[in-house]
Formats: sequence, structure tokens, C-alpha cells
Amino acid sequence: MPTDLLFLPTPRRVTFTGGSFALEPDRLVLLAPDNPRAVWHAGRRLQAALQATAGVQWELAAAEATPPQLLGLVLRLAPERAPQPQGYRLHVSPGGPILIEGHDAAGLFYGVCTLIQVLEQTGPDRLIPCMEVQDWPDLPARGVMLDISRDKVYRMETLYELVDRLAGWKINQLQLYTEHTFAYRNHPEVWQNASPMTGEEILALDAYCRERFIELVPNQNSFGHMHRWLTHPRYADLAETHGEIPLPWGGTLKGPFSLAPEHPGSLALINSLYDELLPHFSSRMVNVGCDETFDLGVGASRAACAERGTGRVYLDFLLKIYASVQRRGFTMQFWGDIILQHPELVPLLPRDVIALSWGYEANHPFDREGAAFAASGVPFYVCPGTSAWLTLAGRTDNALGNLLNAAENGLKHGAIGYLNTDWGDAGHWQVPPVSYLGYAAGAGLSWCVESNRANPWAEVLSRFAFDDPSGAMGRVAYDLGNVYRAVGIEPPNSSALHWMLHPQVMDWLQRWGITDPAVICRGAEAALAAVDAAVEPLSRERMARADAALIRREYANTARLMRHACRRVLWLFNGRAAAEQRALAEDMRAFLEEYRALWLARNRPGGLSDSTAQFERLLAEYEG
Repeated sequence: MPTDLLFLPTPRRVTFTGGSFALEPDRLVLLAPDNPRAVWHAGRRLQAALQATAGVQWELAAAEATPPQLLGLVLRLAPERAPQPQGYRLHVSPGGPILIEGHDAAGLFYGVCTLIQVLEQTGPDRLIPCMEVQDWPDLPARGVMLDISRDKVYRMETLYELVDRLAGWKINQLQLYTEHTFAYRNHPEVWQNASPMTGEEILALDAYCRERFIELVPNQNSFGHMHRWLTHPRYADLAETHGEIPLPWGGTLKGPFSLAPEHPGSLALINSLYDELLPHFSSRMVNVGCDETFDLGVGASRAACAERGTGRVYLDFLLKIYASVQRRGFTMQFWGDIILQHPELVPLLPRDVIALSWGYEANHPFDREGAAFAASGVPFYVCPGTSAWLTLAGRTDNALGNLLNAAENGLKHGAIGYLNTDWGDAGHWQVPPVSYLGYAAGAGLSWCVESNRANPWAEVLSRFAFDDPSGAMGRVAYDLGNVYRAVGIEPPNSSALHWMLHPQVMDWLQRWGITDPAVICRGAEAALAAVDAAVEPLSRERMARADAALIRREYANTARLMRHACRRVLWLFNGRAAAEQRALAEDMRAFLEEYRALWLARNRPGGLSDSTAQFERLLAEYEG
């Protein structure tokens, strides 16, 4: 009978009281008699876990007159025993029944999720340890944001599986980052090749999320990141510029990118999007984006920015969007990066917006940004990320540092939420399981920093993300995600391994201050060895997930791409031997075939050709 249990999230108080409770067959689960329908799904979830882990079937009941000797578990709303919102108390005693008392229906659901994690670690004797758990969250909103615009739009089956898993980790908000991938009936030319989410699919996903106490929050970028719209003739006049745009980190971007805020058609377009999109959601919040407006003041709004100031022009358009959202009865979330560049304007924000303080390095200044919003009385979320994008296999150490930093400083400054982001920049090359570590750590740290900061994340990941009690799969994911450090070059918000696959690799090296090719070659050799060491435990994994075979293929192909990046650099800077060039071509052809198959196993076809374009350019280079 185990008492060295793993949890995700780890509850803030767990006391083992001695003895055990036997899981006998043919017991009843009493569902909160004052509101049984609110916890119906929690009861069904528990039923399935009891059958799967202990081979027992317990019937659901709602009548308080149920004979006590038949009770195996009681779910009861008892805010006086669990005084914090979303909190619960789990009590297991030798004679039973198991008791879960919740502050509210969500608290009861989370108590069931904790009990299920105990059941999953129960041995064949069907005995679970007696214990007392008192638990509640640090932050009321704990979300995950999935990028469905660069370039993956997930299949519904992929989304449903992920929602189920995130719900079990007590995540209670989900956003799908959208630029052009909702099927707007009034704007078909923008999404026609993107395999978008339809209104019917959003309605179905919203209902699925609600049943699991997850709020599906609409997300539509509404200022910057509108290039997928502005490249079409119908919308071209709404662009700030079609020329070159200077980027904060160096280099330029060819426009268009942002809406021209002074053009009356810009707000009209945004209103038309909200009219179509928002009715499909039961949430009363909407994330309107408005981040990274790099080109503001470069083109159409140059005169306005010269007269009123760039920050003021930005805020004026943001306030117009705010008014549109308010008229529809929604609370506006927006990315806070631009307004923070103009701290004198932060106090001018309405007090019923939610600012999203985002950043993806372990040392991001969440402390300073949280203090700025808190001082002005503006509600805010902290928004770290999984560190999976632009990496191939992740950045484990950076992800854990970034996620902890956000949780600590969010709690310090009174954040009302935590939104863990998973982006898909430059082709969305990372396979979905690469993001599991970030999802898991974010779920734990946003629930309770103190009880989760020292979690053995590789073990936790193995058990709760990969359903692998051996620990091997979690170890592989953790260590492969740290191969980026072996290179010895750590560019911001990415891994050098990603940039090794770009034609302008020398340009990137010079940008990072590397002028000696021998440096990157030594890093490539070290990374090759690190990849082999990281994947060695794969032969010992015992995943019980239905998609275990797919995950093995995804990690094998990811490791192949990482090795290819290293071999490419060594070929480029060690004489470009013809034999190695042919071998790289053969390797890339095999990788691409598997990449396409793996993509279609979890995602829709839209975006696949964009994602593979860089790999196809490499293949053409090798074959040339």
C-alpha cells in the first residue's frame, strides 16, 4: 500500500493517518444530494477509474436515504468544511465511506481528480491508504492557450483528449489562439486553405469543456498579427504598411502585419469578426490579443503617432475594441506588452479589463510587470509558456524556470489568473508531447506554488502525461528537452537546434556573437551525444496510453530531426562532403514522409504545406 504517492498538482496538505480502505465491489457513490447533476461527470469519471484500476463497479446514486453500509464514497457540498473557492477536503478512513467535501461543484470535481490519481497508484490488493487532504488553488484562473494559427489546427479528437487530461490536472481555462483559423462565413477567402474550426465544433468543444469545469475563452487577435487577412486584396487597404517593418530583436519583416488603427474599416472588420465568433462561446471573456504591433507609426498612422504619440494611438484603438467588447457583454483580455512600453498610460486602462503579462524566459520580469498593473489597479494574468516552440524538443530548464517565476510573482502581486501559452512560430515543428512537460508543470505551479515547486517533474510527467509508471518516458521527454543546453549557444525564446535548420544559419550565429564556426561544430557534436543519451531509456517505457505507439514515433522522428540539424551544421562547416550531402538528402526524405504522417494523425491538413516548406528547401539544397 503506497504512501509515497505522486500527484499533479501536489495538494497543499496531505496527511497519511494510518491503515487502509478496501475497495470492495458493488458499492454506491452518493452524488451531492442537493445538486447531483453538477457533479454527474465527476461521478462518471470516478466510475471509469475504479473499473480501470481496481476492477470494481460502483453505481451512482443521489438519494440520501441510501443504506449506509452500501456507500463507498460520498460527494458533498460543504463550504464550511472547504472554505476556499474550488477547494475540497478528501477523507479516507478504514471503515469508509470515502468522503469528498467541496466548497462548490468545481471543488468536488477536483477532489475526485485527486482520488483518481491515488487509485492509479493502487496495487493489486485494492487497498488505498487512509489520508486527509485539504486543498485549494493559489490562483482562481489556471489556463492553457494553444496556438491554432501557426500552422496546426488540431483535430477534435486531439482537443478532447487534451481537455480530459488538463481537467484532471485542475486546469480550468482553455484558449485557442486564432488569427485566421475560425470559419468566418463572411470572410471565406482568409481561411479556405487552413482547415479552420467551425462554429459547430466550437459549440461542441465548449460543452465538453464546461462539463469538466474548463472555461473555453474565445481568442481572436485584433490589431497586430493580422497579416493572414491583410495579404488579401479585400483587406489590403486596412494595413498599417505593406513595406519593411523593423523588428525589436533586429532585422526586418515584410509587411503587412498590423491593422491601421486610424482607418475606420479596421474597427468595422473587428466588429464583424466578434459578431460571428463570440456567440459560439458560453464564456463572458474574450482575448482580443493586440500584441507586437511592431509597425505602428511606420505607415498609415505615422502622422497620428507623431501628433499624439505611438502609445496613445495604440491605447485609443484598444479602447475602441474595449467598447465593442463591452457592448456585447464580455470582459476584455489583452496582451500587455505594448502598454507596458508606455507605463504612463497603464493607469488609463479601464479597471474591468484583464491585462496579460507575458514572457518566455526564465528571468522574465514578471515581478516588475505585475507590480505595474497592481499599482494601477488593473486586474492581470501572468502568462509564461511551455518553451516548446522554435526548439524541436523543448527547453526543459528554461520552461521550469519561466513557469515558476510567473507563478511566484503572480501570487506576489495579486494576479487573478495564469495562462500557460504554447506557440507554433515558424512552422509549429514540435510534436504535441513535447509540450506536455510545460502543461504539467504549469498546472502544478499555478495550483499551489509551495507544494509543487520541488516536484520530481520527470517522474510526474511520466505517470500523469504519458501513463508510464516506469518513469522512462518522462525521463526521455525531460532530458531530450534539455539537449538545447549541450549546444553551448542559447538564443532567446528558441533553441540553436531550430536555427541550424535554416539556410541563414551563419547570419543567426553572427547575431548571437558567434563568428568562429568551430564553436557551433563543437556544440553540434555535443548535442549529437546528448540526443543519444536522452533517448536511451525509450526501450524501458511502459506507456498505457491508447496513442503510445504514436508517441514513440513522434519522439523517434523528433530525435532524428535533432540529429539532422547537428549533422547539417557539421556538413556545412567541414567541407560539404558529397557523400554526407547524399546521406542528408536521404535522411530528410525519410523524415519528411514520417513528419507528414505524424502531423495528420493529430492535426488537420491545413497548414501542413507551410510547415514543411523549410524542410523541402533543405532537401532541394541537398539534391541540387
